[in-house]
Amino acid sequence: MPAPTIDELLLADDGAAWAALGFAVSDGCCQLGRVRLRFLADASVQGIVGWSLRDLAGVELDGLATTVSNRPPPEAAPAHPNGVVAIDHVVAMSPVLDRSVRLLRDAGLDLRRIREQPTPAGAPRQAFFRLGEEILELIQVPEEAIERSGGRESPVRFWGLAVLVDDLEKTVQRLGPHSGPARAAVQPGRRIATVRRSAGLTFPLALMSEPAQT
Repeated sequence: MPAPTIDELLLADDGAAWAALGFAVSDGCCQLGRVRLRFLADASVQGIVGWSLRDLAGVELDGLATTVSNRPPPEAAPAHPNGVVAIDHVVAMSPVLDRSVRLLRDAGLDLRRIREQPTPAGAPRQAFFRLGEEILELIQVPEEAIERSGGRESPVRFWGLAVLVDDLEKTVQRLGPHSGPARAAVQPGRRIATVRRSAGLTFPLALMSEPAQT
């Protein structure tokens, strides 16, 4: 069976705010690479609220709202006016990483590795799943934050996105006050910048340079 890939991400966010940042938005959607972002006008929720995946073995992804898609992958979209070309990775948070990894693997997701070292932001462990050209980065909630986030029995939740840009410095300049400065990323040879809250998005969005060619 082919490995799962992302068809669509459902965002309870304002498409107009994305258009103001230089994303090409049409009919409530925006395509990054081969993945469609669909904006939902629902003020009762915020952020990434679900997704559809192809070639799943099951839809029990430890709480991530998931549907199965039978649509074939589209042609990759051209770069957006702001220089964004695709999604690098989707970020989700789990209070019990080993439980979530087991359920995601049972659903057919392709686990590539588990990183046991803490991140600069304080997450103790991470798991990485390959979903076609994109990655799901599953982060263990830090111990001191588990109770605040609902306890160990709480489900996995989507947290944010990192997108690829063809020229990070140009994109940062175009976003002006809505972007933080470019800095070194955890991945060797790559740089990253974060979109600030002033942009009006309802979840964290990071901009990343392309991986170094080897």
